Amino acid sequence: MKIVLIILALLFIAFVVVQIFAMNGQRNIETYPYVVEKQYESFEIRSYEASLFTAVELSTGKYDEASRRGFSILAGYIFGGNESKEKIAMTSPVTMSLDDTMTMMFMVPKGNKKETLPKPDRSEIEFREVQAKTVAAITFGGWANDEKIAKYKAQLTAALTAEGIAFTNRFYLLGYNPPYEVLNRKNEIIVELEG
Repeated sequence: MKIVLIILALLFIAFVVVQIFAMNGQRNIETYPYVVEKQYESFEIRSYEASLFTAVELSTGKYDEASRRGFSILAGYIFGGNESKEKIAMTSPVTMSLDDTMTMMFMVPKGNKKETLPKPDRSEIEFREVQAKTVAAITFGGWANDEKIAKYKAQLTAALTAEGIAFTNRFYLLGYNPPYEVLNRKNEIIVELEG
């Protein structure tokens, strides 16, 4: 019994150390910059500046399948899967379009230009310049899945409709945490607004 308690205590300590490491690591990661224009009860309106992304299109509309495959491909590129074996800093959040076929995107750190980024080893990776945009955003915790995405997308749609705010059909999921981070997980559904 004593050995079991010692093992459980060691596992708990390891878990706490990993979570502290994950939360501290998040503080040093460059994020997709935005300005909050207006705060509502369940959502907010934001302006995002133009940014450059690495992107991969995925031939599925299922979140779990798309997120695993897309993350593996893009992480491979930034961790050295390119012609010069150059490592590129991770940014946050990971962005995924919510269409019948999903596209996962990692923001390219500021200071990098499309012309100077190393060529990816994988042909399906492309660079996308995303223009400045105004969006509505709703936040939720835990791990994202297809059910939660549908739920919060519907909540955001209903809230915007109730406020008379016109929106497009361009919805995205933003994921802020690495897979091994359990505490304080943050996800958002955003939609581009009309005009």
